[in-house]
Amino acid sequence: MANMGHLISFEGGDGCGKSTQLKLTADWLRQQGKDVLETRQPGATPLGMEIRCLLLSGEFVPVPECELLLFLADRAQHVQTVIKPALANGQWVLCDRYSDSTLAYQLAARGLAEGVDLKPMLAFAEAGCTPQQTFWLDVPAEIALKRVRARTDMGAESTRLDEEALSFHERVHAAFIDICKQYPERMVRVDAGIQIEEIQSNIQNYLEDLLAA
Repeated sequence: MANMGHLISFEGGDGCGKSTQLKLTADWLRQQGKDVLETRQPGATPLGMEIRCLLLSGEFVPVPECELLLFLADRAQHVQTVIKPALANGQWVLCDRYSDSTLAYQLAARGLAEGVDLKPMLAFAEAGCTPQQTFWLDVPAEIALKRVRARTDMGAESTRLDEEALSFHERVHAAFIDICKQYPERMVRVDAGIQIEEIQSNIQNYLEDLLAA
């Protein structure tokens, strides 16, 4: 449909700077006259906020299988009640995390993908809403974790996943490398170790084609 919007996701390990870049990208797109919705997973709906608390607070620690299903439940609710309506209205939807995070964190880092094809479950939760472009903000896990801990030391709230061991975050990073290789047309690796302004300039350059379409 001619009036359909665009779904753009921002991915990466905790501390990579994706939330900052999403905000800057949204501001830039609005300057180009675009109607932009900024959103995130998990927690972008009232039900999703409850799921987010269950997932990330650490009060109740789910087993890996339960963790996966909670993330998928949040995504299904988010897609049907937020993303699909926004796309139908012609909006640019910028999402902080999407299915690639589930592939990296739950399937790869938790080891749930071993011997089982769970990708149909991810597709079921997406309900046909696949990002047209995904920006993977790539920074070594050790550096990203230092950023997270520095942020926490300054009073920012940490999550249960933030507090995982370095080895866990290294598995996440390795998974994103593999995902980027699997989906070269959709996934764009962005060096997140350079200055914020340079990162944003690179993202804008990649979006020029979509803007012109």
